[in-house]
Amino acid sequence: MRQSYYRALALMMTIPLHSASGLSSSALGQTSRSVPENAQASRYGLGWECNRGFRRQDDACFKVKLPDNAFLTNSSFGKGWDCHYGFLEKGNQCLTVQVPANAYLDPYFGDRWRCLRGYRQTNVGCDPIKVPEKAFLSDNTTGSGWECERGYRALQQACLKLELPAHSYLTSAGNEWRCDRGFENKDQTCVAVEVPENAIFVDAPHGLKWKCDRGFEPRGNQCLQLKLPENAHLNSTGNGWDCNRPYQLRGGACMIE
Repeated sequence: MRQSYYRALALMMTIPLHSASGLSSSALGQTSRSVPENAQASRYGLGWECNRGFRRQDDACFKVKLPDNAFLTNSSFGKGWDCHYGFLEKGNQCLTVQVPANAYLDPYFGDRWRCLRGYRQTNVGCDPIKVPEKAFLSDNTTGSGWECERGYRALQQACLKLELPAHSYLTSAGNEWRCDRGFENKDQTCVAVEVPENAIFVDAPHGLKWKCDRGFEPRGNQCLQLKLPENAHLNSTGNGWDCNRPYQLRGGACMIE
C-alpha cells in the first residue's frame, strides 16, 4: 500500500517537470527563430542586436556601406560608421580636412582646424593679427588677440598711454589707476580726504571715506557725540544706540509698555 502511494507521488512530480521542459524548449526555439540573420540575442536581456558591420532597420540587419577613410562603430543604430582622424563627414563620404596655411589640425576632434598663435580665423583661412605699438600677443583665442603693455589702455586698435594724476598708482591689471590711500577720485584727480575730528579714514569704494569713532554719530561733515537716553546702550556699530531689555523706544526715549 505504501509503495503504491510513493509511485503515484513520483508520477505526479514527473508530469509537471516534463511539461515545463517542453515549454522551455518551445520558448527557446521561438526566441531563436525571432533573431534575424546577421544578428544575435541581446547581451542585456530580451531582444536582439545586429552584428558589428550591420545596421538595424525595422526587423532586419543590413550590411553597413562603409565609405573610404571610415571605420565601423559598435553601434547597430545610426549610420554605423565614423570618419578616420583627419577626415570630415560630408554626406555619405569622408573628405580630407583641408588645413590652410598658418593652421593645424584640431587634436581633439580631428575633423577641423585651428589657427596658430598670432593668427585669427577668417572665412578663407588664418590672417595674421595686427599688433599695435605698445602691445603684445595674448593667449586668448577670441577677441583682438593682443593686450596693451602695462601703463597703457586699449582704445579701438591702439594703445594709449595712461596719464596718472598726482597721488595715484597703477593697478595690478596695469591698464587703470587708483588714488593713493587717504585720497579719492574727483574729476580724474586725486583729492585728499578730509577726515573730521573724532573719525578715522576708511578705504571704502563708495560713499564716505571716513567713519566716526565709537560713541559718535555722523552729522553732515562732522562727528557729534552721542547722547544716550536713560536705559539705553551703544549698539554694535558704536555709532547709534538701542534700548535695554525690556524697554521699548517711544518718542526718542526708552520706556516700559
